[in-house]
Amino acid sequence: MFENARFQKLVEADNLTGEVVAVNGFLVQVRGLEGVRLGAQVLFEDGQRGLVREAYGDRVILFNVDSENMSPGKLVVVENDVLTVPVGESLVGRVITPMGDPLDDKGPIKTTETSGIFNPAPGIMARSMLNEQLASGVAAVDMFFPIVLGQRIAVLGDSKSGKSTLLSQLSANQQDTDRIVVYVLIGKRKVDVEQLLTGLEKSGAMKSTIVVLADVFDSLTLSYLAPYAACAMAENLWYAGRDVVIIYDDLTSHAEAYRQLSLLQEVDPGRDSFPGDMFYAHSSLLERAGKLLSNGKTLTSLPVVLTPGDDITAYLSTSIMSITDGQIVLDLGVFRQGVRPAVNAGLSVSRVGGQAQTTRQKRLSSSLVKSLARYKQAEEFSHFGSSLSEESRVDLLTGKQIYEALQQPPEDLFSLTEQQLILETVMLGAGKYTIDIPGLKTASREAAKQVKKEEDMDKIVEFLLKKFGQEIKAEVKEVKVDDQPPTEAETA
Repeated sequence: MFENARFQKLVEADNLTGEVVAVNGFLVQVRGLEGVRLGAQVLFEDGQRGLVREAYGDRVILFNVDSENMSPGKLVVVENDVLTVPVGESLVGRVITPMGDPLDDKGPIKTTETSGIFNPAPGIMARSMLNEQLASGVAAVDMFFPIVLGQRIAVLGDSKSGKSTLLSQLSANQQDTDRIVVYVLIGKRKVDVEQLLTGLEKSGAMKSTIVVLADVFDSLTLSYLAPYAACAMAENLWYAGRDVVIIYDDLTSHAEAYRQLSLLQEVDPGRDSFPGDMFYAHSSLLERAGKLLSNGKTLTSLPVVLTPGDDITAYLSTSIMSITDGQIVLDLGVFRQGVRPAVNAGLSVSRVGGQAQTTRQKRLSSSLVKSLARYKQAEEFSHFGSSLSEESRVDLLTGKQIYEALQQPPEDLFSLTEQQLILETVMLGAGKYTIDIPGLKTASREAAKQVKKEEDMDKIVEFLLKKFGQEIKAEVKEVKVDDQPPTEAETA
């Protein structure tokens, strides 16, 4: 009744009107609407919404936003010059559709603000340098591939390699900050959605999170529009003076939805059957992230890409990597070895991460990378079964202890100071001490509270090593008399 009244009101306001003449799935052809703008929002007489995609004189092609249930003869009226969604602080803590309809049984969305979804990115003169680290709470990321506030960094990996777990950890780690997390779920199964929402509620992160949901049963158009709508919601908070982190989980499902819609439009398929503007669709979305010069606030983008068979050379993954400022690659091979999170250190990189690290953090990261490289080499030698040199034995022990220190179940999160204390202690005792890693991790939480300035770190690290490290006694080989070298007389 309300939507019919809305339709009637728009017609009475003398807005452009037309009639549905053909339907092909989510693609609707309308006669009329002469002079309508591309990207305009329309309303069908039964309350469904549409997006103007193409215009040919008196014929207009629309995407039906809500469903495939449309029949010829239906009337349509232009509702707005651009497709809009509700925005504002009242969305925080809610689960909504890309069009802003509530999905969490918490009542209607109380906001009067709206925004177009295809907004231009800030110009170069409106941006500022990135220089502050976004702590994920996961040592394997923060120490090796630091994420910077305002950065665009991709998360790649095969199905069930731990991508969603890593991102839920990052979300949970923001709950004691002033940051807002916008979590976009595209084409997900119900069970995956429930698991994520349960985790956010349990950790308390839901209070500072907006979840935008277009699951596998929603329309293809909603899946296509979801990241743009969520980005508009994030941008509104960003321009209003909040740091925002937006997670696109995942852009592979988004690309597949767009491919299907484009094939319905009979757009010539390009590489991997994706439309020719697939790269533009993602680059125009991700370039909207950054740091504003006007208020110093940031919008950080974390696009997720599925890489079947751990192949990161596919079209989508290479496109996203070329758009972003780095990537975190999760490897099923590493996952099967029991390493959590299963970060592939050889393929992952953060191109701007060093800008947010202190000299001490950079030095530690460099030492860790070198130690793990030597560990991999020593591990290869150990497979031959021959006796190892003392240097290789040290490299093996150090690498194993680093990997043990980096192991993190989903419920464990560590601050940057705690991570630094744990890993500096391991590196200080490298090869000379065996360290009780579980005890060290527990003690680091209290020890981190005593760090007031960087000079405190050295004393605390030495204390932790003495408490949780056990010195390795050097093996002394007994020399038998028969093994003594011959004297000069015996030689003569």
